[in-house]
Amino acid sequence: MRAALTLLLLLAAVRAEHRGKAYVRDKVCQEFKTLGKEDFRTLTIITSSRKFSNATFEEIGHLVQEIVSLAETCCAEGADPSCYDDGSSALSAKSCGKGSPFPAHPGTAGCCAQEGLEQKLCLAALRHPPQQLPRYLQPSNEELCQDFKKDPKDFADRFLHEYASSYSQAPLPVLLGSTRTFLSMVSTCCISPAPTACFLKEKLERKTISLLTLMSNRVCSRFTAYGKDKVTFSYLTSLAQKMPSASFEDLFPLAEDAAEAFSECCEAVAEDCMQKKLSEHTAKLCSALSARDERFADCCQGQNLMQNYFCISALPPAPTPKLPEAQKPTNEQLCGEEGARHAERYLFELTRRHTSVPDAFLGKLYDTCKKVREECCSAKDPSACLDSKHQRMAEELPPFLEKANQLCAQYTELNFLDFKKRLRESLTQKMPDASPELLGQLVEQRAEFASTCCPPNSPPLYCASKVSAELGEACDGDSCLLS
Repeated sequence: MRAALTLLLLLAAVRAEHRGKAYVRDKVCQEFKTLGKEDFRTLTIITSSRKFSNATFEEIGHLVQEIVSLAETCCAEGADPSCYDDGSSALSAKSCGKGSPFPAHPGTAGCCAQEGLEQKLCLAALRHPPQQLPRYLQPSNEELCQDFKKDPKDFADRFLHEYASSYSQAPLPVLLGSTRTFLSMVSTCCISPAPTACFLKEKLERKTISLLTLMSNRVCSRFTAYGKDKVTFSYLTSLAQKMPSASFEDLFPLAEDAAEAFSECCEAVAEDCMQKKLSEHTAKLCSALSARDERFADCCQGQNLMQNYFCISALPPAPTPKLPEAQKPTNEQLCGEEGARHAERYLFELTRRHTSVPDAFLGKLYDTCKKVREECCSAKDPSACLDSKHQRMAEELPPFLEKANQLCAQYTELNFLDFKKRLRESLTQKMPDASPELLGQLVEQRAEFASTCCPPNSPPLYCASKVSAELGEACDGDSCLLS
């Protein structure tokens, strides 16, 4: 696995070129011969689809064909020593040519204005943002077998592209394992005399790798979007909302442990890194929290730690407990050596008191607090700056929290039809003169937002981009600290 990842990094980035063109060619050819053409091609489809997750199947097909052809030609016995370098240069030129068949990217023109190695490195660094909502939907068993029997190779290629594009943030070893077992299941069960029983058996055996792919794509999407510090906070608040009776001291070490696992495994090449670390983390969660909360105890009963982790992550928020008002940190604490920790503790306390406020809203609070601390703690008069910000925050924060908490609490408590009915009633009261068409449009917009961003595993970037629009009425546009 390590060799395979090294290969794709070399193909994609030419990052070792400063060590000599022969070094690059030799490494690529060594891995091409080790893997063989078909495995090399499979790996190239997956890595290209991960990198260009919004590209079409045809665009990925053109890129894969060129990469495999380059390796096959230049790694043959007696190939010219300059073959690989000349071929990769031609590939870069083709990327920059008019009507290039390769995946489109807005940064391509800027890269193509450069020359030589700089151009290659620039092109290699381009990648699409991940799909915020995975688009892959597994067809029925009958549909799978129908497509497989029609053209097994085309079926496999299209599946690899769609699956790797949808789960592009899952670690490469996890994706490879998941796609390999899926294609093995299809090829076995579609020729089985009892396909229904076969699929049932194989899907049960694939359950752990399927959950691992889903969960690692989610956590690594969040880790990539947030970075280690903010993902620690995000995980902390998620636990606080599921168990608001627990203290900061109880939960913060668990959040740090989770963030450390993500930082180690999201880009790891070790085949079992993510499963091993998530399993270890789940054992710590269960050991620390199952005796204190019946819902955690229920999730921790199973023998499969990955299924236990999935169960815990899917727990809805607990009812908001009655707690005294959260103690605000002093200006001296906020600008002291432990200022970030004091701010996190205060936001944690707010979260315990508003258990239905979703991650995207809490992330907005986190970013605002960080920005205020950076601005005020370096000002000439930090206390005056912080006092001014506190006053504005006191005006903006209550409606911000109330709107978020109410929307997502109703979404969690009601079935979807009743939730939309409640939305329409609320909007009708606020906008009595609005037309039925406008009300219907607003209900659909907010219902779509709630269904996507209120659940605990919401897509971070997509939901962050929606927060300001949904909460625009809570404060006055550009003057709002939270905007």
